[in-house]
Amino acid sequence: MADKEKRLKKQAPATTGYDVMLSGVVELLEQARSMSARAVNTIMTATYWEIGRRIVVHEQLGKNKADYGKQVIDLLAADLTAKLGRGFGRRNLFQMRQFYTYYPNIVQTVSAQLTVSEIADCFLLPWSHYVRLLSVENQEARKFYEAEALRGGWSVRQLDRQISTLYYERTALSRNKAAMLKKGEKPLAEDAVTPEEEIRDPLVLEFLGLKDEYSENDLEEALIQHLESFLLELGGDFTFVGRQRRLRIGDSWYRVDLLFFHRRLRCLVVIDLKLGKFTHADSGQMHMYLNYAREHWTNPEENPPVGLIICAQKDHALAHYALENLPNKVLAAEYKLALPDEKALVEEIDKTRAILEQQRKAKP
Repeated sequence: MADKEKRLKKQAPATTGYDVMLSGVVELLEQARSMSARAVNTIMTATYWEIGRRIVVHEQLGKNKADYGKQVIDLLAADLTAKLGRGFGRRNLFQMRQFYTYYPNIVQTVSAQLTVSEIADCFLLPWSHYVRLLSVENQEARKFYEAEALRGGWSVRQLDRQISTLYYERTALSRNKAAMLKKGEKPLAEDAVTPEEEIRDPLVLEFLGLKDEYSENDLEEALIQHLESFLLELGGDFTFVGRQRRLRIGDSWYRVDLLFFHRRLRCLVVIDLKLGKFTHADSGQMHMYLNYAREHWTNPEENPPVGLIICAQKDHALAHYALENLPNKVLAAEYKLALPDEKALVEEIDKTRAILEQQRKAKP
C-alpha cells in the first residue's frame, strides 16, 4: 500500500497549481457534504414537527384519559419500528410530541395540503439543535439559546456547551451583557463538527434508514442484550427489572442501561455500560444513580442498591462494583460473595465483543 502511494505521488504533477486544485476540490466536496447534511436535517425537523402535531391532534380527539397519550405513543412506536426500522422508539416519538408542544404556532397555517418542504421553511436550526433545546424547560432560556445559536451559527456541540455551562443565567446576571454575548460567539476547537460527522450523525442516519457502520450504538445495544442474558443465565438470583430505565435529576434526564433485582441480597443492581475508558466521572455518575435508586426505587425492607460499571473499551475491558455506599463492611463482603466475579464479567464482555466485531466485518 505504501509503495502504491509513493508511485501515485511521483505521477502527480509537481506543481503548485495541482496543490491549489486539490485543496479547492476538497473544499468543494466538504461544502457539498455540509449542504447535504443541512438539507436532510431541515426536512427531518419539519417531518418530526408534523409527526408531533399529528400525535397531539389524535390525542385530543375526544380522549380525556391521562394515559391515552402514552398508549398511543407505545403503539405507534411498535408499528413504526416494525415497518420502518430504528429511529421511531418511544423516546424519539415523545421528543417529536414535545417539539410540537414547544413550537405549536411556528407554522401559522396548517392544512392537509401543507407539504413538509413548506413546513421546513419555518425552522432555521437542524433537528439535533432542537433536540438539545428540548431539555431547556425555561421558555425564556430556550428562546435565548435558539436566538444565539442562529445569530452565531453555533454547532450543536457549541450549543450543548453553552447550555451545560448556564450561559443564559450567566449572561442574565452579568453587568456587561454585551461583553458576555460577544464572548459567547467565539467557538472552541472542540465545538467544530466536520462535514463527515454531520452526515454520520445517528439522527440523520436513522431518519434516512441507513446503517452507520462507524457508530457504536449497535455494538452497545448488542453488548447490553448479551449482558442481560448472561446474568439471567447465572441462576435464579438475578431478576430483570428494566433496560434503559429513565431517571431525572434536576433538569437533566439520565438512563440506566440495565436494572436488576438480586433476590438473595434483596437489593437492586444498577448496571452502566461504557464503550470507552473508565474515568472518575463514570464513578461519580454511578454514585449519583445509586443515591437516586436508594431514594426512589428501593423499598423499605430492601438493602441498599449496588452499582456495576463495565467499561468495554477495545483494548482492555474493566468491570467494577460500586460498594462504597453500603452501611457496613459485613454487608459489602456478602455482596462480593453473592455477585458474579468481576473478571468473569470482563471475559464475557471481551468474548462477546470479539464475536460481534467479527460478525460486523463479515457483513458485505
